[in-house]
Amino acid sequence: MITCFLLTQFLLSNTSVWLHFDSPLDFFTCASNMSVDWAGYGYAALVASGGVIGYVKAGSVPSLAAGLLFGSLAGFGAYQTSNDPNNVWVSLATSGALAGLMGKRFYGSRKFMPAGLMAGASLLMVAKLSVALLQKPQES
Repeated sequence: MITCFLLTQFLLSNTSVWLHFDSPLDFFTCASNMSVDWAGYGYAALVASGGVIGYVKAGSVPSLAAGLLFGSLAGFGAYQTSNDPNNVWVSLATSGALAGLMGKRFYGSRKFMPAGLMAGASLLMVAKLSVALLQKPQES
């Protein structure tokens, strides 16, 4: 929910940029050039809130612990990326691990909630961070 709100705000505030995308990768390039990693913070909030919701609905303590752990790591990675756009390693490792774990759970259960949603969001973060990592550094 928070990620959708942040993405909507980004798209609405940058409509002139949105209209000039030539390829789908241009969106990830534009999102990775922001000074504050809003997508990373939104992803961290989604992961942490998913763990809390899993605990509230099913009483799952492992879900709470994993959600808060991975949410904290994703938040720390977003903080690092905001300070240094080339420092994406914590975010990339966190989202990559979650993409693998939740992708495996989604493949086994075929249920979109919560495993499919988290696997999809994690894959989007991996794509965003990979584009940021593969960009050539700007010369000053």
